[in-house]
Amino acid sequence: MNEPITFYWLPNCTTCQKAAKHLEERYHKINEWRDLKLEPLGREEVARLAERVGGASELFSRRARKYRELNLHDRELSTDDMLDLMAQEYTFIKRPVVVDGERAVAGFTGKNYDRFFDER
Repeated sequence: MNEPITFYWLPNCTTCQKAAKHLEERYHKINEWRDLKLEPLGREEVARLAERVGGASELFSRRARKYRELNLHDRELSTDDMLDLMAQEYTFIKRPVVVDGERAVAGFTGKNYDRFFDER
């Protein structure tokens, strides 16, 4: 039996749109959609997601505009730093995030999704 799929995204993000289409065409219907901008994640939610994807560094987006604006590339960010930043600003969360039961994957490539769902 397949677990319900939760999809964390930004509706205007073209990568998120491609990922949703790929997911629904090849694997599963998305049961729950969570807009990260309209429904921000709390610190505990971010920590749970980070654990599911393999750690805060796997969930943290270094491509966010604010990452450059705050010159974060010049700093060594701890796990707590990353979790705090993601809880304060949704753009620091690598998108989209797919949650399948206790497992999750952040970002999108067809190859990543194939590997993720083949490991069931």
